[in-house]
Amino acid sequence: MTDNQLQRSRLIVRSLFFLLFLLAPALNIFRFDLTTTNFIVFNQVLSFGISKEWLLASDYWDTGLRILGYFILPIILTVVAGIYVFYKWGRLYCGWLCPHFSVVEYINGLMSRRTGRVTLWENAKFDNEQDAQRSKVFDWIVIVLVSMTIAFLWALGLLSYLLPPIPLYTDLINFEVDLYPLIFLVVATTVFTIDFVLARHLFCKYGCAFGVMQSLFWMMNSKAMLVKFDRDRAKACQSCDKDCETACPMRLPVRSFKRAKFTCTQCAQCISACQEVQKDNPEGTLLDWSKGEKSRHSSLIPVKTIEPKKRHNNKMK
Repeated sequence: MTDNQLQRSRLIVRSLFFLLFLLAPALNIFRFDLTTTNFIVFNQVLSFGISKEWLLASDYWDTGLRILGYFILPIILTVVAGIYVFYKWGRLYCGWLCPHFSVVEYINGLMSRRTGRVTLWENAKFDNEQDAQRSKVFDWIVIVLVSMTIAFLWALGLLSYLLPPIPLYTDLINFEVDLYPLIFLVVATTVFTIDFVLARHLFCKYGCAFGVMQSLFWMMNSKAMLVKFDRDRAKACQSCDKDCETACPMRLPVRSFKRAKFTCTQCAQCISACQEVQKDNPEGTLLDWSKGEKSRHSSLIPVKTIEPKKRHNNKMK
């Protein structure tokens, strides 16, 4: 699979997962109903088959085994499977599924086209002088409105995991939303808008506990999947204006060591960018997936080897 095909596949997968994230409550795939205090999973109330009649006809062992088999063991297997994925492939969930990272990439692209940069602290870069001279007020209005729209969808989606979705949507259409749901929608939309416009990268790097946990397990594995830079051909980068680092949604030094790429999401955007820059180079891209060999500086805390000092013989011969 080429990198362009990989990016198309990733776009399809994360778009479908984003839709699943928004529609799962309405389809009763998964949600917690605050009005009944029940989990709904695939249109069924999650009761583990434990009814009042079953409890009266069963003893403690039967109840314990039912909870173990229907609840505790599935959670343990899910956690173990997740740890294996994180250890071997790192933040694969972030790069391929995470709804927040999907928004990060979309807003990055929108800001890059409109303002020539994806963060406020970067220098703007434009393809032509005409784009550089035009007024940015309208562009920022578009960015804020798009971010606010996505933020509202996020807020509504999260609220639908807690309240019955169809009545909630109906009340929203009829402008009859109750006070507390309305407060949640306003506050959540405001917070998400600020995040999407100003701090989306910072949240992924430092604010997402699930993302940091994935990175920690990934750092434990010295042979984990890693975007590797061909240092023997570093001279080929002299004519490149860091397209790989510009393409990275997390703004990482992609040509550096693994420790510097702690929050890499394995999205391969840097590989695709380098492949495009080096398309006329017969030796190909300088960035590629590692082949499983042990990578340098793969530990979170570098260890320095201290050589013992040689004793000098001061005796006069």
